Amino acid sequence: MINLKNVTLRRGTKVLLDKASVTLNPGEKVGLVGRNGAGKSTLFALFNGGLTEDGGDFDMPRQWRMGQVAQNMPETDQPASDFVLEGDTRLAELRQRLLAAEASGDGMEMAHVYTDLADAGDHDALPRAEALILGLGFRVDELNNPVNSFSGGWRMRLQLARALMCPSDILLLDEPTNHLDLDALVWLEAWLQRYAGTMIVISHDREFLDAVTNVTLHIDHAKLTRYGGNYSAFEILRAQQMELQQASFAKQQDKIAHLQKFITRFKAQASKAKQAQSRVKALERMEKVVPLLADAEFTFGFKEPNNLPNPMLAISEASFGYVVDDQPKAILQGVSKSVLAGQRIGILGANGQGKSTLVKTIARTMPLLAGTLTEGKGLNIGYFAQQELDVLHPQDNPLEHMIRLAKELGPNSGEPSREQDLRNYLGTFNFTGDMVKQAVGTMSGGEKARLVLAMIVWQRPNLLLLDEPTNHLDLATREALSMALNEFEGTVMLVSHDRALLRAVCDEFWMVGRGKVEPFDGDLDDYQKYLLDESKRLRELAKNTARDASPATHTNTSEITANDSAAAMPALHTHTAVAVTGSADAALPIKTPAPAIPKLNTPSLSSAEQRKIDAQKRQLLAAQTRPLKRELEQNEQRMASIEAEKMTLETLLTTPVSPAEMAEAGRRLKALAEEVSALEERWLELTSKLEETSAA
Repeated sequence: MINLKNVTLRRGTKVLLDKASVTLNPGEKVGLVGRNGAGKSTLFALFNGGLTEDGGDFDMPRQWRMGQVAQNMPETDQPASDFVLEGDTRLAELRQRLLAAEASGDGMEMAHVYTDLADAGDHDALPRAEALILGLGFRVDELNNPVNSFSGGWRMRLQLARALMCPSDILLLDEPTNHLDLDALVWLEAWLQRYAGTMIVISHDREFLDAVTNVTLHIDHAKLTRYGGNYSAFEILRAQQMELQQASFAKQQDKIAHLQKFITRFKAQASKAKQAQSRVKALERMEKVVPLLADAEFTFGFKEPNNLPNPMLAISEASFGYVVDDQPKAILQGVSKSVLAGQRIGILGANGQGKSTLVKTIARTMPLLAGTLTEGKGLNIGYFAQQELDVLHPQDNPLEHMIRLAKELGPNSGEPSREQDLRNYLGTFNFTGDMVKQAVGTMSGGEKARLVLAMIVWQRPNLLLLDEPTNHLDLATREALSMALNEFEGTVMLVSHDRALLRAVCDEFWMVGRGKVEPFDGDLDDYQKYLLDESKRLRELAKNTARDASPATHTNTSEITANDSAAAMPALHTHTAVAVTGSADAALPIKTPAPAIPKLNTPSLSSAEQRKIDAQKRQLLAAQTRPLKRELEQNEQRMASIEAEKMTLETLLTTPVSPAEMAEAGRRLKALAEEVSALEERWLELTSKLEETSAA
């Protein structure tokens, strides 16, 4: 087990842990949480031997093998499979011993090494490495590509695969989800749930922590507190603890006041001096309960847009992609969609399918290859790039960024642009004091992300395009972003692997894949099921391709797709929700049959009298429910009519139309949406009255 006893850790003059004690048992899956700068990475450095404790005792079994993700960007021409395979350090050591034994002709040593190699899993090592690579989102045809041929994010995925390849008793993961999209994240969760060793993970992804951890370590005010359970359980327990602490503090303050009152009253009287002195000593001995000092939460809000064009965008028969050597390469084709004011759209799809290409083209940073993309009059886009440095200048500081932005917008922006105003504004995003003059290139990922958010909010956008905005954001900032997006009056298009954010913000989803953009009828649980089905389809495709390949390739690929299918995509237990269709009926609540009218069973009544009473009750019920049913039928007919009109208008917006026609269609769509909302409320009222009348 891992033991910390009265451990003190410092970084420079700052004390990050002060006499912290905790015990972690073998096999536990631990989430390490706390605010940015609290000391999480420093504690990791203690675990991996990068630091030693400044005080107290730290003990971890020496025989434990450790796996962790290297933070450096790999620079090598090695094939991806070989690079990941080298993560199995035990296997690499045995292979070196075998080469030495073969060179010296030592038959006995060779026999021992062959036995050890079999025990270390040499026979299926390459398929296991390739299964890890495929699980993290790479394609089969990329397995032997040089590591240097991949972008930075993909190379960090290879570092993660290399860490998972290493046989380990303890696994340290620092923000493993930062470079993953949703399908790779689902796979990683399943893999970690199967991991048999002890795991300690730092993450700001709430649902990821809930899925893979069963213990939470919280660093706060230089103290380390252990909570049993995942992150959601920790939040509940911590809230209860804080409430209890505040109550204990208030109770102790009352006791202190009572003792102090006695001391003040009787300390000058000789007859009471001894009692007063004893209370002074009691007051001195009392272990003080500290007051609850709730950390100031980071909050912000998007300003009200100056206008809300409707529709925001009209896309007709469009092709999205990029240009290579003056030749267009389309990723998405035949896209016809409209984006309306107030929509909250989550964009789903595997990595490389075109999500970022779609967003970048709408954000005007990439050209449209074909078709038309018509913007509503007064469209103002706020774009959060997946790579923050796409819009930031590393050598400039936050104040210089804001001054430049204020000049670009000009005096017509309606925002104060004096330097002090800009400093005050940056302060609301936690850029205080000297931080406004700190070069952006020296800042953390979370600080860069906050600066990008500050710049977007300043521009008063009416359409937000957010491409993985939560990378590097801590949980408090993610919560603040979620709240701000829910209160935002404009339109949101969101690409994110943060399922908590997608669930909180989006009310509809677009699926990007196989060269198309289509509506996804379902929720995120349905999407997880879709990912499993898609993974199975890809494995079958790879298996079929392998049959036509060379014998060597056939053997290799079949091992990956058949023997290691469990490693590439372990089974997930998901709760699949019913898919929501776009029809008018599907938008309505499920109608339950009215309860039957109970028959009277009075022995004194003859059967003829009983039938007469039953008939009277049926007539009365019919008279009471007839107007309700008639209005309910009219309500449903009107909603079906509105749905048909909406489909006609949305189809119109995907064709070239004049600005006047587009504006009129947008106004009509908004009016129909408001009418549908009112009709749905009335539908609920009518069905409730109908059920109450039938049950009476």
